[in-house]
Amino acid sequence: MEPVILRLGLALAIGLLVGLERGWREREAPEGSRTAGIRTYGISGLLGGILAALSDAQRTDLIFAAGFMSFALSFTWFKLREARHDEDFSVTGVIAGLAVFALGGLAVTGDYRVAAAGAATLAGVLASRELVHNLLKKLSWIELRSALVLAAMTAIGLPLLPNHAIDPWGGFNPREIWFFTVLSATISFVGYVAVRLLGSSRGLVVGGLVGAVVSSTAVTASFGQKARSGEEPGPLAGAASIAAVVSLLRVLAVILVVSPPLFPEVVLPIIAAALVFAAGGAALMTKTAPPADEPITARNPFELFSLLVFAGLFALTATTGAALMAGTGDNSLVGISAASGIFDVDVAVLTALRAGGGSAPLQIVGAAVLSAVLANAGGRVLVAMASGTIRYWASLAVVSLLAAGTGVAVYFLIVR
Repeated sequence: MEPVILRLGLALAIGLLVGLERGWREREAPEGSRTAGIRTYGISGLLGGILAALSDAQRTDLIFAAGFMSFALSFTWFKLREARHDEDFSVTGVIAGLAVFALGGLAVTGDYRVAAAGAATLAGVLASRELVHNLLKKLSWIELRSALVLAAMTAIGLPLLPNHAIDPWGGFNPREIWFFTVLSATISFVGYVAVRLLGSSRGLVVGGLVGAVVSSTAVTASFGQKARSGEEPGPLAGAASIAAVVSLLRVLAVILVVSPPLFPEVVLPIIAAALVFAAGGAALMTKTAPPADEPITARNPFELFSLLVFAGLFALTATTGAALMAGTGDNSLVGISAASGIFDVDVAVLTALRAGGGSAPLQIVGAAVLSAVLANAGGRVLVAMASGTIRYWASLAVVSLLAAGTGVAVYFLIVR
């Protein structure tokens, strides 16, 4: 008897939790003017638990089913009258009441932990109405469409791809390559949405950070063109240096998700380099105040064409790397990562992490990741030389050299 009493208590608590949120939201309403408050929701959860217990005792599901139907009809009828009186077309209260009843039944005859978690989630969703509505107001249709495409590619496209290598060297696994591609795009998209939700911002620093969510190399080229057009090169080089910090943090985020055991191998050198980039960028920025009258527009990072290009580059790099490693051994991974990191650090890092999922030792994989990061820093300097003035690329080169030297020193003095 005691377990049933405790479970009925949980069913009552579930209703009271949801009723607390509902009652607080309608706390200004006159007494007796609302269909359901904290007491009604509490009793609804308890009623669901009682009917579930009766069904279990009588070994028939008809009792609970009939009770649920009766409760749904009566609760909906009262809510309909309230909605007509208030001219309110929201059905949230009805769904919440039905969910409370069902969770009360689950708490008694099912997994009580799932019921408790469901109640907490339900109350949290109900309490987040303003947050969700503000989110929808700030998101554009292009951003929402990108999120839907991302969901479709993850939930539909990913399971349909074969989960085995289709090349002789074991490098081209379609499902793995698509998973890592979508993962990289997701990190970019989450960062992009976070920036958008913060509201409109201005200035070189924010512009560099926003652009680096997609590509720090593209930011470097863009600021180089500004320098060539006559803008002060010092702050532009500083903003490009700060954008490099975002690139390094992206690498750490990818490693933490894909290969947590590798994280201790690379975190200290990458953080050390990021700190130097941040300090150097801040020093360059303070020389001349950045313009604050130019609005920064963030480009949506989740575009289908860009994603397909990334997947193609990743597949080519992974297959080529696997073929070279099959002939020369794991040590070639460092050179492969360095070569591919000049053009795209995400591709290089993901290729190295994928090799780490096989037989490559963590130390070699860590060295490959760091070599890709190092090569990408050099690649950004080359882009700066091609797009900007000598003062621009020279300033960026000095900061990049200091950051790379610091990272290498930390790696050889502390990590190894």
